[in-house]
Amino acid sequence: MNSIHSIEEKRRVLQATLDTKKSQAERNKLGQFATPQFLSKEIMEYTQTLFSSEKQIRFLEPAFGTGSFYTSFLSTFPTTRIEYASAFELDPDYANAARELWEGLPLELTIGDFTKIEPPSSEESKFNLVVSNPPYVRHHHLDKEEKIRLKGLVERVLGRPVSGLSGLYCYFLLLAHRWLRQQGLSCWLIPSEFMDVNYGKAIKQYLINNVKLLKVHRFDPQEQQFDDALVSSVILWFKNESAEPNHTVEFSFGGSLLFPQKSRSFAVEELSPDAKWTSLLQAHSVSKVKDEGIKLSELFEIKRGIVTGANGFFIMTKEQIEEQELSMDFFFPIFPSPRYLDENEVVGDSNGFPLLEKQLFVFSSSLSKKQIQTKYPSVWKFLQAGEEKGIHKGYICSHRSPWYCQEQRVAAPLLCTYMGRVSAKSERPFRFIFNRSKAIAPNVYLMMYPKPELQGKAELSPKLLESIWILLNKIPIESLIGEGRVYGGGLHKLEPKELANASIRGLAELLPDGMVQKPSQLSLF
Repeated sequence: MNSIHSIEEKRRVLQATLDTKKSQAERNKLGQFATPQFLSKEIMEYTQTLFSSEKQIRFLEPAFGTGSFYTSFLSTFPTTRIEYASAFELDPDYANAARELWEGLPLELTIGDFTKIEPPSSEESKFNLVVSNPPYVRHHHLDKEEKIRLKGLVERVLGRPVSGLSGLYCYFLLLAHRWLRQQGLSCWLIPSEFMDVNYGKAIKQYLINNVKLLKVHRFDPQEQQFDDALVSSVILWFKNESAEPNHTVEFSFGGSLLFPQKSRSFAVEELSPDAKWTSLLQAHSVSKVKDEGIKLSELFEIKRGIVTGANGFFIMTKEQIEEQELSMDFFFPIFPSPRYLDENEVVGDSNGFPLLEKQLFVFSSSLSKKQIQTKYPSVWKFLQAGEEKGIHKGYICSHRSPWYCQEQRVAAPLLCTYMGRVSAKSERPFRFIFNRSKAIAPNVYLMMYPKPELQGKAELSPKLLESIWILLNKIPIESLIGEGRVYGGGLHKLEPKELANASIRGLAELLPDGMVQKPSQLSLF
């Protein structure tokens, strides 16, 4: 029998070879991101500290790949303790190669979809050690029928609803409950986004109510664990048993599993499925500021910018518009990507076009194709070129009528960038922009529309919105980061509801007495 070390060397070469045979887009769709060996080894060594030294092991890996976890399992636990090892892999290319690689070792590898396979019927046939890095498949890669099947299956197994926005890894974790013995140990390497997003509520409810959660370790998002996936990772350990009263869960961050940068224990009763768990241990040295100001949701309607469905086709410079002899009547100004926008205050010319070095316009029309063909031959030629490229068949365009008509928006006076990183250039990943032009924004911005009461006061006091803009840029960055979520490489994101939950302080000083009531009251004026 080959040594585990030599097999692991062959496995790494095999993994690299198989990965190169698939495009990045194919691997993204299938969620194929192999666990680095150093990480699987560290995870398994920590897992050993939680596992009884006397027990025989029934090992299960629901998403095997080529066997990174299995290598670490064999090098951590003696084969004399292995009663049975089972694994599943959907992709036959990886599964068949792995079968050949691991031939002769105690492993039963099944080619198939783990979520479609019936679990063992008896307690003795279930597993007391389940370890997995499940496929990271985003919900939009799951077709409607598959979502319905998975949602229904989880609801039957656990009796709780699951959001349609859940990624495949959520279903893997929840459905694996059927395979885990009573008091069995389970370990999952999954994206940390579940800790903060709405669809992660089902997982948090499961971890609080269905099992005994032992430890949650979140890696520093500045230190990506996967070279080929922009994702911030977390590791969960839990047992299939009820938590006793006053049971505590260890949350740790950064560093290694044994020597994290930060660590703190929380009573399970303190954990809420509605709360953002990343805020329990902030990545930054400063804890989240308890802002007692007015929530932005009381001041603004916040919406993502428009999604054109094909920016390269619909968005042009004035020179490109003139080259194709298109009428400016079909275009309206739009902001460039934040990386091309150095200004935080944008003024407009006499037409309302933003005075920017990179001035862009987006095409839109509600006219029928017949009307355009009859009256605007150059525009007809432009649209025909788009159809030849298949632009009209894209997901966004195919759901519009006509396919070239953009969502109707007016310019928002205030914008916030949707994502960003802390860098040497700026410690603030999010920027607030004061828009004095008629430009709308693409979906890499959040558009902030004043609610009627604020809009009325702004019309009476022209400087009011500018003063609010100044205050927005003074919101403690920890507050904004705490409301949003963070991905691998330190990429921070804010969705409209998350920005709306942030608070602004100092507004009362800007307005005459009586215009603003106490922050705790819903009415501002």
